[in-house]
Amino acid sequence: MYISKIKIENFRNFKENEIEFNDGINVIIGHNNAGKSNLIKALGLVLSPNLKKRLTVNDFNKHVSWDELRQHSPKVSITITISKGKTSNNDDLVTVSEWLTSLTEDYEAKLTYEFFLPEKYEQKYLEEMEQIDLLSEQGTQIELVSKAFRTIDNEFLRLYTHKIWGGEVTNQNQADSELLQRFDFQFLDAIRDVERDLVSGRNVMLKEVLHFFLDYEIKSSTDKALDKNKEIKDKSKQFSEDSSRLIEVLDKRMESGKEAILSYANQTGASLKSTPNFEGETSDIEMLSFLRLIVEEAGFKIPASHNGLGYNNLIYISILLAKMQANADEEYFGGNSKVFPMLVIEEPEAHLHPSMQDKFLKFLKTNISNDTVRQIFITSHSTHVTSATELEEIICLHNDIEGNANVGYLAKVFDNSTDDLKSLKYVKRFLDATKSNMLFAEKIILVEGLAEQLLMGIFAESLGNPLENHHVSVINIGGRYFNHFLKLFDTEQSASAIFKKVVCITDRDPTRREKIEDEEQNQNSYEKCYPFEYGLDSDKYEYKDHPSQLIEKYKNHKNIRFFSQEDKRGKTFEYDLALHNPNCKLLITHSMSNRSEIQKMMDLDESRTLNNCLALLGNRKDPSKELSKENERIKQAIEALNDSWTDEEKKHAVIASRYLNSIGKGENALELAYALEENLTDNIENFVVPKYIREALEWICH
Repeated sequence: MYISKIKIENFRNFKENEIEFNDGINVIIGHNNAGKSNLIKALGLVLSPNLKKRLTVNDFNKHVSWDELRQHSPKVSITITISKGKTSNNDDLVTVSEWLTSLTEDYEAKLTYEFFLPEKYEQKYLEEMEQIDLLSEQGTQIELVSKAFRTIDNEFLRLYTHKIWGGEVTNQNQADSELLQRFDFQFLDAIRDVERDLVSGRNVMLKEVLHFFLDYEIKSSTDKALDKNKEIKDKSKQFSEDSSRLIEVLDKRMESGKEAILSYANQTGASLKSTPNFEGETSDIEMLSFLRLIVEEAGFKIPASHNGLGYNNLIYISILLAKMQANADEEYFGGNSKVFPMLVIEEPEAHLHPSMQDKFLKFLKTNISNDTVRQIFITSHSTHVTSATELEEIICLHNDIEGNANVGYLAKVFDNSTDDLKSLKYVKRFLDATKSNMLFAEKIILVEGLAEQLLMGIFAESLGNPLENHHVSVINIGGRYFNHFLKLFDTEQSASAIFKKVVCITDRDPTRREKIEDEEQNQNSYEKCYPFEYGLDSDKYEYKDHPSQLIEKYKNHKNIRFFSQEDKRGKTFEYDLALHNPNCKLLITHSMSNRSEIQKMMDLDESRTLNNCLALLGNRKDPSKELSKENERIKQAIEALNDSWTDEEKKHAVIASRYLNSIGKGENALELAYALEENLTDNIENFVVPKYIREALEWICH
């Protein structure tokens, strides 16, 4: 069996949410304050015997209207559904039999924790709310709600009670505490002192583990002819006999010292009626307390307290799993054995470096497969944890536009269509340790290349709106693969999608192809062209660009937008930088070719003509020489433009085209990012951030 879902009502940041779980590992991710810890707390309120069940007024969800509060006292309700699952045994069904809500072969059972005001106090509560209403006629909703919760805290919270119901809540069948004890809810919080729980056998948990694994070769034997109890008793008896001889040795060493000690007892009168003495005996179980956990390093034995936190955490978890194995052993614990061991870990990355996080997850999956643990819940902020986790195992908590908690299931946004299966495979390959940052950020900018990724944060900083202030991550998806990723965030298409504001910055990339008489049979491919060639020869070519349809499709979408260069003026990101900054020499990097030619073009002032600019194409020392094919193409297209382009616009287009053809994408992007980062803040008045970039940054940061 396994916990298939949880329904949380009115608890902390959960107003009314139902969250589905996997039969096995569940990795719960999300940005800060998305509700990861609250979800674990909700599970514990139902299943952990060690968790305090009484709540405070701050545990109620505060996204509640005044009308709701004056009609009924607030109540917290948390329901878990237990389903048959991939593995099941008779003990499972016996444990949940009183809580069944579905009697089919694939059974279901429910447990519900409620924290509520008993009915006999409800009328008094309503009267208090009425008084608040009467005395606060001009109060706002927020003021009324605030007063209501203060009244609840002062007058009613002490009257609240809690129950755990089995089955349907309407039946008011209180769950048997002994049956609840059969769930082994082991929780490792993010701030844990593992050294305190590790250093010696005097610790309760470590002592229990050592006790269980004492004589393990006998306890785990499959020899049916072996009388295990007799064998273990014989070993214990032998240990007592051996230890008694050691105690006799101690007793002899204490003879004279004992006389000195007892002389003080005689002097104080302590021995008038009874004479104090010393003797002792010990058992193998008691002696376990003297065992200390040590680690060996380079041949030296050192206490575990001297070990690194990360390694001690792994050791602690391994001992905890050993304890869970012991707890589930019916032969050892009888009717007190655990039926459903579950492990809950907050932020395993807290003390583990990336490669150890990966190894740790593989270790946990092994323990799931051999039933040491039946179900695992992990909360994490780690991109390394998510990159090592199957997409189907990830549950993403996030807040919608009103600030309410929501849940997304990454794998469920893809259906069985060919396109979706292709997208699923692509996303799985893509979400490595750096790219999976998109799952944790509150807002995302998706870009096509390295230059945009490196420069977007610099532009935002120069515009006085740093991306980190808005929890925005810039993700380079390496091309026009937006459709694969938008499935994860398109909440209008899938209820399982994650609500995040997403900006897609894509290049205009105008193209053309040669026409033929029968256009339906046209097999000619579209080829890149310059913006000033777009529509220039409509009789010979047909034209299109990449983003127009996408911009139109998402222009009214509630959380996704596309931005691109100006229609019929823009081409690529680098082209637009030079187009809007035709005199900015910060754009000239060491790795680009034709540096001197572009610098001369940038030196041209407004008094120089378009012909002056065209004359610099190719940086020709001998004007009689022919231009290269590409430069000739630029020249002819510019000269063929009509009056809708000014000479100044044409000059800027020549510079932008030559700049684009002179750069290499990778190294130039790094050099450009460095140059702009070093100088842009001081020279912002001389640099123009392209309009589509400004608009994208304004939208995502709003």
